[in-house]
This record gives sequence, C-alpha cells and structure tokens, in this order.
Amino acid sequence: MLEKQSTQYQLVSADSHVNEPPDLWTDRVPARYKDRAPRMESFEQGDAWVLEGAHDPINFGGNCSAGLPIDQRSGWVRWEDVRSGGYDPAARVGEQGQDGVDLEILYPTPRIGNQLVWHRDDAEFHIACIRAYNDWLAEFCAYNPDRLWGVAILPNVGTAIAVAEMQRVAAYPGIRGVMLGRWPSGDEVLTADDDPVFATAAEVGLPLSVHVAFATHAQGDVAKMKLTGSMRFFDMPVRITQLIEGGVFDRHPDLQFLAVETDSSWFPYLREQMDDRFRRANPATRAPIQRSPGNYFDTNIASTFITDHYGIVNRHHIGVTQMMWSSDFPHGGSDWPDSRTTIDEHFDGVPKDERHAILAGNALRIYGQELSP
Repeated sequence: MLEKQSTQYQLVSADSHVNEPPDLWTDRVPARYKDRAPRMESFEQGDAWVLEGAHDPINFGGNCSAGLPIDQRSGWVRWEDVRSGGYDPAARVGEQGQDGVDLEILYPTPRIGNQLVWHRDDAEFHIACIRAYNDWLAEFCAYNPDRLWGVAILPNVGTAIAVAEMQRVAAYPGIRGVMLGRWPSGDEVLTADDDPVFATAAEVGLPLSVHVAFATHAQGDVAKMKLTGSMRFFDMPVRITQLIEGGVFDRHPDLQFLAVETDSSWFPYLREQMDDRFRRANPATRAPIQRSPGNYFDTNIASTFITDHYGIVNRHHIGVTQMMWSSDFPHGGSDWPDSRTTIDEHFDGVPKDERHAILAGNALRIYGQELSP
C-alpha cells in the first residue's frame, strides 16, 4: 500500500466513479433474489444493465468514455471494452497516476445507483441490493485506502434501516461518506423522522451527500431525459433549502452536506436570495433557525465541480473552503489523462494556498484525513 501524509496530497478528486462489474449483484445478493438482481445483458447496440423497475436497459458508454476522442464516444459499448480501472482497483491506481491524481472519492454510476434507491416497493430487496453494492465498494477501496475513498449508498425505506447501514459501513476503512437518493424516510419532503440519520452522520463523521439530484422517478435511457447535464444543479437548491430551513444544521452543527457534481457558480445567488427572503419575513412566521441562511453555506455545505471557471473567478463569494475539484473519471465529463492542463488554465492567477484548498485540502478536511503515518 502506498503510504502518504495528508500534506503530500496535491490533487484529490472529490467526485469520481466506478464501473460496476457484471457479477456485482448476482454474486452478492441472497439466493432468493438472484433472478431479480441487477444484471448486465447484451443487446444489438451493446451491453446494458437491466434493473427491476427501470424504464429501459441502462447503457454505460458515457460512463466509461474518459480519454476517448469525441468522435469515438457512444452511449452503447461492450463490457469488454470498458477500461479496467472502473472495476479493478489495482488498475485504477495506475490510472490515477496517469492523470496526476493522488486520491479519488468514488461514487456509483448515477442511473444505476439512483434506480437502486428509487425502486423501494420491496424493502428487503432494496436493502439487499444496496448492501451488496456497499460491500463491493468497500472491498474495492480496501485495496489501497490511502488512494481510494468510497461513498456508500444509504437505503431510504426507513430511518432506523438507514442508520443501521451507516453504522455498518462506517466500520470499513475505505468508506468515507454516504449518499442519499431520497430522504431516509423515503420521501422528497424532509420530516422529523429523518433526523436520526443526520445525527448519526455527524456522530460517526461521515459527510452526507446528494449526487446531482434525488431519484424522483424510474431510470431509463439517458437520451430520453428532459434535462441535460448542463442543468444538473436543478434539484440541489431544493435539498439545501430543506436542510437549512428545517433547522438540521442547528441541531447537528458538525454535519457536513455535499452538493456533488452540481458545480459551484450558483451558490452565491441562492444564499443571497435566501438571506433576502429571511430578512424580509416576519420573525413569527419565518423558518425558526438560529442564523441567517447564508451562514450555513460557510460552515456546513460544500460543492464539487468538474469545470467551473466562473466559479473559480468568484470563489470568494462562494467560499474558498467550501469548493472541491473533481475529475468525474471515468465519465465523459473528465479531462483524464490531462486534468492538470485544464486545472492550470482555470486556476491561472489563483494563489497557491487557495489552489491547494480547492484541489485537495478541502476534500481531505471534509472527508477526514486520518491517513497512514
């Protein structure tokens, strides 16, 4: 295992991804679920995941196209053509080296992960699929927990179940955060029933994240989606407003919430508007929170971006300590293996201490930096 001190980390991707192997669920769920487990099948166009409840087979060409010339990219590919670092941790560490990345924080393939949390009609099946993924990810990261940090998925079929899964995965050395596809009670509306999850996340020191958006519908062919990747921040203001106005950060001041792959440029606008509405509201009827809403952006809420030059220019309005760079590797939004070229262009003129904070220091602080001596 490569041992590093936290000060040696110069480039940390706060949002990268795995490519789930074909046998992940069929080999790991209880025998009674094997016929229903997420599985990969071959179609005329290429290979795709077939998941119970999904509208369409879920292809993954865009989720493994980093480094390919634009004219060679396609939504449909064969599994044998997927770069091995998506599912082989030894290969992944080598791919990190090609890009000059010291550490990656790893999330699932979005439409696959979202389908797991959206489909919850059978709670036991839902939990079995999520646990199978979390166990696989923990094993992947255990290969080198100084270079591979995993974000586990939380079930959303009841708070007690989510708390139990968070406590379970917190014991794994490679798991450094947890993500939600809906609030733990299963709704899109935050309720008091969700509070034990926030308390546990703060207690065990696992940042709580939402990747792009809540899963509000069954997943399908990405080409049929109404919103494109350039609109990926559309859901996050709702979740942040719910957390702030729901008093979550007052009750759990140590909780860290991460808006992942939604970029950072829009944060100043949201906090300005929330502060303005709060100031104008009658104290008897406005949200019963201890501080003006914008204050929570400085202490409890952070964001990740892939390319956000406008956000870097306006970093002092966003909060230098609350921004984290991500490579998005191996997805098509990544500049692998030339991430440093893009970074140098976007960070031209940024002081070294601020550059290091956004490119490494903030992620190490938020996700925890108990690294090998």
